[in-house]
Amino acid sequence: MNNQIIKVLAVDDNDMMRRGLAETISMEPGMETVGTAASSEEALKLYQELQPDIVTMDYQMPGENGIECTRKLVNLDPDARVILLSVYDTEEDIWRAVQAGVKGYLSKKTGEVDVMIEAIKKVASGEEFFPEKIKEKLEKRSEQRELTPREFQVLSLLSSGNSNKEICQSMDLSLPTVKFHIRHICDKLNATDRTDAVVKAFRRGILHIDQ
Repeated sequence: MNNQIIKVLAVDDNDMMRRGLAETISMEPGMETVGTAASSEEALKLYQELQPDIVTMDYQMPGENGIECTRKLVNLDPDARVILLSVYDTEEDIWRAVQAGVKGYLSKKTGEVDVMIEAIKKVASGEEFFPEKIKEKLEKRSEQRELTPREFQVLSLLSSGNSNKEICQSMDLSLPTVKFHIRHICDKLNATDRTDAVVKAFRRGILHIDQ
């Protein structure tokens, strides 16, 4: 990227955030916001049209979220460079983003413009950008055991207050099978019981209140 303008596509469903982000980037020497998008669908379309060097991606959007959009972008172009901007900064959210192919992850909670600019420059040059706190959470998550899709479904139903019998009916499983899954969930989350498992799942970002 030496002596070249870094072209950025800014993706955020919040109009004010999107405009502010676009203006901040374009004010930086050597950078230009070539387009903005408010949804995953719009982002995918504009990416193909504009061929930006960097995509700043909001996590929480209506329809497909930023992680799902990133996964599609990387499938479309393995060289896509995406920096995820999120109000979520739990270990599970970070892990999912990295698995999807993001090259950087920044918490919106900090709101540090200079950090975002540094991230754009580094990722544009071929590096990754994960602040120390993000790295620590990512490393911690790498040591955790993965829930299976079925265990995640059982956990989601537990978080909604479903009894074992209701989970059996919802998933068409036997009671011993449901109890088996709950034991495994508690074991993997190092939880003492089903309630503790749900609490830890929210704390780690495996579940979100708005899911």
